[in-house]
Amino acid sequence: MPVDDRAALTVLPVTGIGEVPSGVELGALLAEELAGGVHDGDVLVVTQKIVSKAEGRLVAIDADDPAAKLRLVEQESVRVLRRRGDLLITETTHGFVCANAGVDLSNVAEGTAALLPVDPDRSARRIRGELRRRLGVEVGVIVSDTFGRTWRRGVTDVAIGCAGVAAVVDLRGTTDAGGRELVATEVCVADELAAAAELVMGKDRHVPVAIVRGVPAAWLRDGSVAGEIVRTTGEDLFR
Repeated sequence: MPVDDRAALTVLPVTGIGEVPSGVELGALLAEELAGGVHDGDVLVVTQKIVSKAEGRLVAIDADDPAAKLRLVEQESVRVLRRRGDLLITETTHGFVCANAGVDLSNVAEGTAALLPVDPDRSARRIRGELRRRLGVEVGVIVSDTFGRTWRRGVTDVAIGCAGVAAVVDLRGTTDAGGRELVATEVCVADELAAAAELVMGKDRHVPVAIVRGVPAAWLRDGSVAGEIVRTTGEDLFR
């Protein structure tokens, strides 16, 4: 069977990072860990959890008090779309529609909740800038988080912020394999890269960073989740 490895992607887990303390310069920490192991054209996928920890987006909460979490979720939301028991589907200040405004009690200290970064695109830009300054490499950076999908069971990682890599690749006006013009195809490559990286990071392996190598050069440009992925209310058929 012929195999063309020219289009292959390699996904590499970055191990040994350890606990990320609040207030640390995450880009500097990652530069130290990645010295010699990251190259021009790589895309670094970093979990929201360590970004939030580094940026001090942790708050105290009584995990046994459902009302406390509810208040926190509502505080982090601009709109509550649906409620079912202690589950809320909300719209965050970023424009994300997700469960419980992204408030997360997993992989943090007992009695603590992690909130989403204030501006995940900016977080990605800062990490990318530090890697460029300290290591001299030009890489893309994606901040990933775990989301559910409407009408589908299970969760997957998606991009909530990016820098130096396209969020969406617009194929409209090009042709498919049969020569027909594509009129509606926009590919959310940032989400695809985040999901691929999660396969080597997992939820219980203490691997908060992965490198995706072999990304097409055309994807390596200025990118923004807020500007390219988040659908405005006017474009949304369901809100």
